[in-house]
Amino acid sequence: MLTILLNRTLRVGLVGCGYWGSKHLRVLNELSGCEVTALCEPSIENIIRQPKAFLPPLVTADYETFLCSGIDAVVIATPARTHYKLVMQALEHDKHVLVEKPFATNTDDALAMINAAQQRGLSLLVGHTYVYHPAVEYLRELIESGELGQLLYVHTARLNFGILQPDVDVLWDLAPHDISILLYLLQREPEIIGGQGTACINPRLFEVAHVDLRFPDGPFAHVYVSWLEPSKIRRLTFVGEEKTVVYDDVAQGEMIRIYDKSIKLTTSNGTENIVAPQYLQKDITIPHIGDGEPLKNQCGRFLNSIRTGSQVPSDGWEGLKVVRVLEAAERAL
Repeated sequence: MLTILLNRTLRVGLVGCGYWGSKHLRVLNELSGCEVTALCEPSIENIIRQPKAFLPPLVTADYETFLCSGIDAVVIATPARTHYKLVMQALEHDKHVLVEKPFATNTDDALAMINAAQQRGLSLLVGHTYVYHPAVEYLRELIESGELGQLLYVHTARLNFGILQPDVDVLWDLAPHDISILLYLLQREPEIIGGQGTACINPRLFEVAHVDLRFPDGPFAHVYVSWLEPSKIRRLTFVGEEKTVVYDDVAQGEMIRIYDKSIKLTTSNGTENIVAPQYLQKDITIPHIGDGEPLKNQCGRFLNSIRTGSQVPSDGWEGLKVVRVLEAAERAL
């Protein structure tokens, strides 16, 4: 299959063109080497909101018609509860799949999708868009360089006013972003050591959640997500023994700030008696972060994996790890 697809334009079908699906539609139309030839969307309102130039020859509400239209790959941007059924049907029709986060709502479904893709030799990519962000790649290189010193703790905050989801709570909606970033940067799975969720509006779903994690031989981390904050906040803070780095995704031009600050404890005459903490404060560095739209990077890597079989940083196995952490966190709330 890879040989057949290597030298021709890939035919891609999109499932769902709501808020996030419309972004996929634009990106797929802008990428070279692929053509959007089918769209599956039951909402007329969603369809008519799309630029006419982006709409493919086939627009249908029938998923079977969509899958039998000659497409090579499927991008699924639908509610979380639909992912398992849609992905499995696409794989059964021998389609490569990119599915939005969360990959699945439980580990059993995630494993079933991974196994189905592997048995058919198909690419399966999960939409953890941030691991394709130039700023996150910079963070990974910075952490691996040792410039921060030993990591002491991590704090993440992903907050905004809505959008409340009908099928998953804020943990499953927003936390996959930060958990996937942490797994990518720290290259290990954490233990959940505590959590708290609050259902302020809908008694069935948490709108606010706090999760505490401990990474083996690594830092403590606190993940905070909310649908009820008046301001949009996307911030991750990594505190090291030598330096601290803050990644603020909404701070245009200053996404990464490196603080040369640390606290050292001095002792008396080589004893264990602490005399006083020493506060070291030097420069703040704002590095240049390269260009590159994360969603476009992600979709490009998906297409390349179909053509060449290359590895991607958010394959099904990485998606499973995130689901596993989310399940454990859910039990702690």
